[in-house]
This record gives sequence, structure tokens and C-alpha cells, in this order.
Amino acid sequence: MYYLLRKQVIIPVFLLLTMGSSVQAQFMKEIYRPYHDDLVYYFGLSLGYNNTYLQFNKSPLFLQSDSIVIAEPGKSGGVTMGLLATARLNDHFQFRINPQLVIGGSRAISYTLKTPGLGEALFQKQTLPSTIVSFPFQLKFNSDRIHNFRTYMMVGLKYDIDLSSNSTARNSEDLIKLKRTDYGYELGLGFNFYLPFVTISPEIKISNGLANLHQTDPGLKYSNVLEKIFSRMIVFSIHFED
Repeated sequence: MYYLLRKQVIIPVFLLLTMGSSVQAQFMKEIYRPYHDDLVYYFGLSLGYNNTYLQFNKSPLFLQSDSIVIAEPGKSGGVTMGLLATARLNDHFQFRINPQLVIGGSRAISYTLKTPGLGEALFQKQTLPSTIVSFPFQLKFNSDRIHNFRTYMMVGLKYDIDLSSNSTARNSEDLIKLKRTDYGYELGLGFNFYLPFVTISPEIKISNGLANLHQTDPGLKYSNVLEKIFSRMIVFSIHFED
């Protein structure tokens, strides 16, 4: 799992660096919107693809369980759509708000049973759909602008609301409950390409939750073998800024 996730980060970063060098060479002749970085604020839109999974700790009951022998997380992809509002702090620092709607990033946990019950399969997969409204607050550090190209790094905090949360669902033996709200941190790397009428900014970021999402229910057999569950997400976005 960790090897695959490293690949998902390294490959997009390599592509971003390659894209940056090639596009920079194409736009060195003419400087577009040279005073754009002096604007006090500006707005934009963002589109992206995310890869979502859960990280969890097993509870002491897992070793005592006589029915579940393996529990492991799965991952899935989804899309993100958001708005941007960026404020200038000084020549190199900016503050950015990037509210987003994350669609289709369902979370899953797979189980292997030791002794399946009547009507149960040996392998069970619990899929937890999620539609998240995310509110990230980010601080950007920008490099010096070189012609129509600039790099930046980003760090931020986020607050998430899962509109598909099943925390209020009735007890069911094959159900895991996740809490509705989450908070966490974000780290990212991106590039600004200045065009005549718009700035295009490809970006990759890691977005990790810090809150324990697991709403433990001792009556649920698939729930009581897990202790803490945390959200994990890798997002590749393209921002369009005026």
C-alpha cells in the first residue's frame, strides 16, 4: 500500500517538473501580465482528481476475534471542484481559501473471515460512500517569477463535512460508522504558468485528517475490531486564476 502511494506522489511530481521546464521554455519571449502578483487579491476555480483511503489502528479485540482474521483498507478515486480566493501578504507569501466539493471518493475496508456464517462470503468489503465539503485555509510560499513561470509550496489546515456520513444509521452487523466532521493538514507543491488572460496552476497535495472518524459501536462485529480510523487523500488539481 505504501509503495503504491509513493508512486502516486512521485510520478505526478515528476510530470509537473517536466511540464514546468517545457512550458517555461515556450513562454520566455513575452512577459504576460507582469503586474499580476501586485494585486491585493484575485479569484479562480479549481478542478482535480483525488485518491482516497483510510488508515486505521486495530483494537485489542482484533486479536481476540474468532471470526475476522484480516482487515485492510482499500482506496478509490474521485473528483474535486472548488473556488479560489487568494490574498497577497508580501512578495513571496499569499493566503488562500479553497472551498471544495469532493465527489466519488468512497472509502472501503476489506475483511477476511475465519469462519463465515450462514450466507456470508469468506471475503467481505465494506464500502463507505462519501461526499465531502472541504474548507482548506492555506499559506503559499512563492518563488521569484521567471518570465511566465513560478513555483510555490503550500501548507494549510482544513475542516471537512461528510454529507454522506452514516453516523446516525441504525445498527447493522455489516456496517461501520464514520463521523460527519473531520479536520487535518495539507502539504502541496505547484507551479504558476502565466498566460495572456489566465494563470494555470497544476498542483499536487497530500491532505491528511487528524480526527478519529470511527464511531465505535461494540454491537457491530466489523466495527469493534478497529480502534481509530483516519482519512488520507492525495489530490492532483489544476487551478485557473484571473
